[in-house]
Amino acid sequence: MIFLTRKAEFSSSHFYRNPQWSDEQNTAVFGKCANPHGHGHNYTLEVTVAGEVDPVTGFVVDLKLLKDILEAEVVSVYDHRHLNYEVPEFADVIPTTENIAVAIWRRLEGKVPNSRLYRVRVYEMDDIFADYYGEQVADASATVIGQAEVVS
Repeated sequence: MIFLTRKAEFSSSHFYRNPQWSDEQNTAVFGKCANPHGHGHNYTLEVTVAGEVDPVTGFVVDLKLLKDILEAEVVSVYDHRHLNYEVPEFADVIPTTENIAVAIWRRLEGKVPNSRLYRVRVYEMDDIFADYYGEQVADASATVIGQAEVVS
């Protein structure tokens, strides 16, 4: 089994607000990230697929095809967009790094031929990223990793 990772980048703006909360509570929890005008990030996306090497091509997956899938499913949808207002999956979900990773997984799942989606990593900044592994269960020595893992 080989794990192959491809990177892509997109720039988006967003804000953190729970519509069920008051302005005061949103500000208390999210700070300046609760500003309804938002703020932006230059995100880096890493998508890792797992599969066997094709003996004819030497690839797990055609890299150009993987790039085209990332462009069509993620970059063209998220790049230079306000996630809260312009991307359907965030109409009712706060676009945190964790939720962005989950949404990207859902956009890509089943769309990369001859391989299986293994990991989606989204960097909000160099020192903040979230990993999502789908609804898989890790080996017996680990816990369920179907939730986003945040490293900061």
